[in-house]
Amino acid sequence: VQLQASGGGLVQTGGSLRPSCAFSGRTFTSYIMGWFRQAPGKEREWVSSVSSSGDRLYYADSVKGRFTIARDNAKNTVYLQMNSLKPEDTAVHYCSAAGGPRSWTYWYRNANEYDYWGQGTQVTVSS
Repeated sequence: VQLQASGGGLVQTGGSLRPSCAFSGRTFTSYIMGWFRQAPGKEREWVSSVSSSGDRLYYADSVKGRFTIARDNAKNTVYLQMNSLKPEDTAVHYCSAAGGPRSWTYWYRNANEYDYWGQGTQVTVSS
């Protein structure tokens, strides 16, 4: 599996970005997709996940109401629409893929449960 993230950039506070992640190598619809981020000096943080069919969406409290995750299974791509950006959103954003749901609650928040990772795309929000 290969994950290729793009679409990061530099925006001002309140701006928007829409990173995307192209998936290849296996059957996209077999994978739950997630976005994580890591700021300098901080641990990797879960942002959002989407079920394999796209009907279940999950968000961290810090981005709920501002970010929207979506997947296009025809294009093997997952998106993260980021609105009302804040300086604290500044981080490298990574997409990830998990080959099927796990049996425990909120497993999708744990980076260790994901099997594949993209290279990351930098999001910088200026104040």
